[in-house]
Amino acid sequence: MNSALIAVDFLYDFIEGSLACANAENAVRNTLGYIETVTKGQNGEENEILDTYPILFVRDHHPANHSSFIENGGIWPSHCVAGTKGGEIHKDLQPYVREELTFDKGCDPSEEQYSGFEGTNAAGQSLAEVLELLDCSDVFVSGIATEYCIKNTCLDLKKAGFRVHLLQHCLGYVDETGHREAIAEMRQEGIIVE
Repeated sequence: MNSALIAVDFLYDFIEGSLACANAENAVRNTLGYIETVTKGQNGEENEILDTYPILFVRDHHPANHSSFIENGGIWPSHCVAGTKGGEIHKDLQPYVREELTFDKGCDPSEEQYSGFEGTNAAGQSLAEVLELLDCSDVFVSGIATEYCIKNTCLDLKKAGFRVHLLQHCLGYVDETGHREAIAEMRQEGIIVE
């Protein structure tokens, strides 16, 4: 099975900042536990481990004038502005971050993007393109927030033909009811909830 982990929006603004989500700290801790489990027994340098089991990061990466912000007529408080601490990936996950496997979304001030599928890496490649280059058939998804970026990313991955596994203990969410409803919806769409 050629698989990869997609870690979505483990950013400080979603963990402890302007849009802090429920269960976010647990999601970070449980994702680290998952990474340790899948890389156990792979002795070697971290870069060798990542070659064996790719970990792809998706991050909100907004300009300060993004249209989704309340002050610009949107519905969200200002969050994950590029170059701020709120837009950084949690320090405990930093050792696994590689530029070519990091996909930024929401960079255009006029466009709201919830799905990691809409993000691109520094070379301009999409998540789908890189997953195909890595020859991945199965993707495991963790991150924040279930009802928005997780759901949209998972549904797009499924539509693109990947076998999608949702790591339900590795999720942060805005609201518990919405979290449960989103999981039920994803399960109905054929996403494997683990």
